[in-house]
Amino acid sequence: MTKFYWLQSPTESPYTGDLQATHKWRLPGVSCPECGATWAGSATAFPNADLSSLSDEREFKVPRPEPFDEFVRLRELVRPLVPPGAQLLPGAKFGPLVGTATGTFSPIFFYFVEMPLMHREALEKLQAEGVRGLKGFPTELRFRQKNHPELVELEILPHGRLHIDCLPPDRPPKCLKCGRNGFKRPDDLILDAASLPEDIDLFRLTDFETTFICTERFVDAVRRLELHEAVFRELPLR
Repeated sequence: MTKFYWLQSPTESPYTGDLQATHKWRLPGVSCPECGATWAGSATAFPNADLSSLSDEREFKVPRPEPFDEFVRLRELVRPLVPPGAQLLPGAKFGPLVGTATGTFSPIFFYFVEMPLMHREALEKLQAEGVRGLKGFPTELRFRQKNHPELVELEILPHGRLHIDCLPPDRPPKCLKCGRNGFKRPDDLILDAASLPEDIDLFRLTDFETTFICTERFVDAVRRLELHEAVFRELPLR
């Protein structure tokens, strides 16, 4: 049986990389009439989605909450521009990462969950090792130093979910209208085995998009290639 791991950034690092960056476009937040929450919780970006051809492009520039019906209208405008079946939560990002980068960056740089970066060379090595489903796209980052790696942004989409056994029994139900989970991610994760993808080696969880999950294949390749700027914690399945 395939083993699955929680990919986390180390608490200490010899690398000094920092970003002052954002994506070109984003979905607004939403004010939900059903649960009463105003929120924008997505951590997923679609760096290959180009919204410049949309007549309402300006509506995707300024972060703000919108009434539910207007949020749905804007969400459906971008749906044809993202992978089929993509989860489009309030606050989802689109287009290349734009801004400045300073310092040194590890081959795998997942310190910002909305901006998972890799050296292009590291991505190509992982792909050559047979790691499945990795897609990297160019950034528009400006470096202040002359010598710097080429950083690409990974498109890491949500798949799979947590098993009900690790969720708090007194949790509020997920809002059926806006999709909001009104509780924090538990500390001890158990994955719902039946929900996990069979052909992707790195993904987010659908119910907690800030959580990166990877397979044993990904972990083995990272260790073989000595791309060690990551912490892997094996998770139980149920």
